[in-house]
Order: sequence, then C-alpha cells, then structure tokens
Amino acid sequence: MQTAIRALATACALAIAAPALGNPMVGGAPMYASKNIIQNALNSKDHTTLVAAVKAAGLVPTLEGKGPFTVFAPTNAAFAKLPAGTVESLLKPENHAKLVQILTCHVVAAKLTVADIEKAAMQYGGAVALNTVGGCKINAMEKDGHLWLQDPNGDMAEVTIPDVMQSNGVIQVIDTVLLPKM
Repeated sequence: MQTAIRALATACALAIAAPALGNPMVGGAPMYASKNIIQNALNSKDHTTLVAAVKAAGLVPTLEGKGPFTVFAPTNAAFAKLPAGTVESLLKPENHAKLVQILTCHVVAAKLTVADIEKAAMQYGGAVALNTVGGCKINAMEKDGHLWLQDPNGDMAEVTIPDVMQSNGVIQVIDTVLLPKM
C-alpha cells in the first residue's frame, strides 16, 4: 500500500512539473520552444524592462516574425546597472532611433546556440565577432565554462541562461546591456 501511495505521489509530482520539463524557466515562467521570442519574453518577470523597450522601439512585429534570431536578452537587473535615468530617457519618443540601435545590437539574424558560438570562437583563436542586425560587432568567447560577450565599448556580459529555444530562434539571457559605440 505504501509503495502504491509513493508511486502515486511521484506521478503527481511529475505531472505538476511536466510543463517545465524540457522548457527552461526564465523569470519564473517556462519558456516554450513552440512559442516565438515575444510570446515567451512577455511571461518572464526578469525581462519586463526589455519587453517595454522592445514595444517602445516598435520591434515586436520583427521579433514575432519568422527569424531565425538569436536574442541576447538583458534582464531587468542588467538594465538597472545603467546610469540612473538612462532607461527612462531611452523610452522617450525623441530617443527612438537610439533605443532601436541599442536593442538591435542584441540581435543576430541566425539561430546560434552557445555550442555554435563556442565552436566558432575556437576556430578563430578563442573569440569570434558576431555581427548584429544593429550593426554592432559583439565579441564572444568562452571562459571558465561560460559564454561571455564583449560590446564595442569593451563592457562584458555573461550568458546566464543559455539556449532558451524559441519557434523563431533562441534567447541567450545576459546580465549586462550591450551598448553600441555612441
């Protein structure tokens, strides 16, 4: 009887966890490979600033599109590292072009996993330049088992949650906002 109860308890626990199986959790929500970048990002509590910026920049239709895209997605904490008032300033209509440039410097027009990027980096002596749709060159390198990105200003971002698969690409969650040379 106790064996049957334990088996039932295990089955119930697995059924409760089933939505997250194979779907990484980002910002407290499972990310589904069957959904597009925007559909998943909307559910992440860690990406509300990014989602607001993408909406303000008018990039929602693009990131809902066919792709494929790799989005290096800064968390709310990453945006909080910027000087006080920066995000609020960027969201103003008069700074639309600058906001679009910053956001598109986080997007590569290809589906790149961490393994893909690390393999390319090894072929090029340890680092590889990724060309973003915003015209930035982001240097990617593996260090201590983690993927690191360097923006044109020399600032470094770590991929903290890798390979979050989407129907139209992949999200790589990062801990620092990548900025173009301004």
